[in-house]
Amino acid sequence: MCMRGQETDDEVSDSGEEKLPIVFCKEYNVRFCGIERLVSTNTAAAKGDGIFRRLCEEDFIRESSVHRPRKEISRQELKVVHTKRYLNSLRWSVNVAKITEVPILLLLPIFCVERGYLRPMRFQTAGSLMAGDLALRHGWAINLGGGFHHCSGNRGGGFCAYADISLLIKRLLGSPHGVRRVMIVDLDAHQGNGHERDFMDDERVFIMDMYNASIYPRDKEAKVAIRRKVELHPYTQDREYLHKLRSNLDAALAEFPPDVIIYNAGTDILDGDPLGALSVSPEGVILRDEEVFKRAIRANIPIVMLLSGGYLRSAASVIANSVLNLSAKGLLPRRH
Repeated sequence: MCMRGQETDDEVSDSGEEKLPIVFCKEYNVRFCGIERLVSTNTAAAKGDGIFRRLCEEDFIRESSVHRPRKEISRQELKVVHTKRYLNSLRWSVNVAKITEVPILLLLPIFCVERGYLRPMRFQTAGSLMAGDLALRHGWAINLGGGFHHCSGNRGGGFCAYADISLLIKRLLGSPHGVRRVMIVDLDAHQGNGHERDFMDDERVFIMDMYNASIYPRDKEAKVAIRRKVELHPYTQDREYLHKLRSNLDAALAEFPPDVIIYNAGTDILDGDPLGALSVSPEGVILRDEEVFKRAIRANIPIVMLLSGGYLRSAASVIANSVLNLSAKGLLPRRH
């Protein structure tokens, strides 16, 4: 199956090996003529490259064994969710600077912002759609990017310019594969107010959001859309975090058995992250991912993992180790 409007590449590499349902390309990387090194939010945008290199070093993947979007997502595809007014607003550096919360972008001409930030975000968004397609075929998929959960159809924020989660869900619900119920499991440290605003009144979408209630965005209006809300105190540690995750995820799946799970796997929950203000260890993140995948794979529910936030340089290594652990535990099955 190929999602309408989203071009995919072959399932087998030129060497004849079957590709894993992992999505990445070098066009994901955000660049501002070197300025990105001064910006903490770029750490999140660059995680995919670090994860890819680490997984290659471990001989888990190679460049030919992953899927890559051949094109960035088009304006026409973006309009499935985004308003024309919002997309037009991205033609001005001042508006993009507000979304990224990087004031220095005000000083750059829009063609630099377009090439250095917006284009990589469109490639990552295309990657999220490709991952959805792959998950329906393989049972799981991981996009080494995406998870822009602060962006809704008519506004961006929190470094999120495109609503890839909302776009992915619209595509899944419109696919010919009978997807009627989608669950978002949002475990980024921040409330996912973008997709919550987009699916406020849609009974086909169940949102479980587990986040630090004391930090950005504190969007009370969007909270109405959360059907399983888990608000954490600052500096929550592994034991409490994992206990709340297990009990609430089990309850959510019992209440709403989905056809697909969108897993927003932010690593800004890590101890020391400058924006997440939680205290989960690297081992805790690995166990978190294992708990989510274990439930999805055992219940035969396709799962799409997106990386979302994470602002420590160590985050890429933690995610790579988590992927290796999922494989070792048999939670990344090969297609039969």
